[in-house]
Amino acid sequence: MSAALEGVHGTLVQALTDYERHLRLERGLSAHTTRAYVGDISDLLSHVSRLGCTDVDDVSLSGLRHWLAKQQTLGRSRTTLARRAAAARGFTAWTHRTGLAKTDAGAMLASPKPHRALPVALSVGEARSLLDEEGPRVREQGPVGVRDVAILEVLYATGMRVGELCGLDVDDVDAERRLVRVLGKGRKERSVPYGVPAQDAMKHWLSRGRPALFVAGHSGAALFLGARGGRIDQRAVRTLVHARLEAVLGAPDLGPHGLRHSTATHLLEGGADLRTVQELLGHSSLATTQIYTHVSASRLRSAYQQAHPRA
Repeated sequence: MSAALEGVHGTLVQALTDYERHLRLERGLSAHTTRAYVGDISDLLSHVSRLGCTDVDDVSLSGLRHWLAKQQTLGRSRTTLARRAAAARGFTAWTHRTGLAKTDAGAMLASPKPHRALPVALSVGEARSLLDEEGPRVREQGPVGVRDVAILEVLYATGMRVGELCGLDVDDVDAERRLVRVLGKGRKERSVPYGVPAQDAMKHWLSRGRPALFVAGHSGAALFLGARGGRIDQRAVRTLVHARLEAVLGAPDLGPHGLRHSTATHLLEGGADLRTVQELLGHSSLATTQIYTHVSASRLRSAYQQAHPRA
């Protein structure tokens, strides 16, 4: 942060330091999300400093617009511009709320509507191939294989984020009711149901796989363990998802988030309502969930064009 803010007045640097603490401790954002916000605001403060700002209260709407315009001339995408505008609005709202600034300079800051590409998802057939055909073969590969099957089943059954999965403890699983307690973004807790295949996969893992990888004093209460016995990390989960999908003929190369997209798409195609899918996925806004209706509609349109004689 210090290199990015070289030449920026100390009061602005201190404001950013305090804002970073707010994001981490009060809002409970992940390290990755916090870094992204702080990076955007660092760039903003460097820019407005060159315009003469020495204090948070000096940041104006025109300065914010000038910053976004500069981003556009540098060829930033609409998605990036929209994200940076949102970051600026969040920062200025915080400075106003905490009394660092007399007004909220970003309240009237507009941004281009981001282009949202439709998320890539597995077809139902590809998901079945991954879990029903590849699953038994993978499980025969020992404790790690048993774990991989359980992880794939849980990711697809619940649609949870990879960070949420890695944070699960054994006690978070209610096997009797087939519910798992998930701690999501902003430390919001939700209960997500899962089906019989995921239940069977977790039984295998807890009875055969986890005891083989468990290391006393090292594994703790973590539900899923890495090869060395510690809590599995996100990189390991991404690696195993990519590797297991390679064996499925015709399947796209997806990571854990691709399985989350697949879960949402298949739920909607199966008749689930948007509100239910929103709650299952832990989306704070229904607008985030609505993109999956476009995925389903695109598949419907494709099928129509292929099958209808006057399409």
